[in-house]
Amino acid sequence: MSSSSHSSDHGSVKSYVTGLVLSLVLTIIPFGAVMLGSFSMPMNVGIIVVTAILQVLVQLVMFMHLNFKSEDGWNMLSFVFTVAILVLVIGGSLWIMQHLHLNMMIG
Repeated sequence: MSSSSHSSDHGSVKSYVTGLVLSLVLTIIPFGAVMLGSFSMPMNVGIIVVTAILQVLVQLVMFMHLNFKSEDGWNMLSFVFTVAILVLVIGGSLWIMQHLHLNMMIG
């Protein structure tokens, strides 16, 4: 096994450091937006959702080494499955929280 094949299969230190820095930035952005309190609630939710989606993509590409060029489409299938699970979990969680909010309101 050649060293270039080994580094492309498992990533390089540079790609891991880049992924770490991007992950930290994508974590600090929504934290800062909420803690500063200078944005409206819908804007905060939008910032959190966008950075969460970007965070998932960074994790998949930088750490899980997802690309669409290898292994006869299995990576693409894994990505589609990941998106489907995320939609189900996030959508279901939001639906449950909204339903609880409406049913638990006093008055």
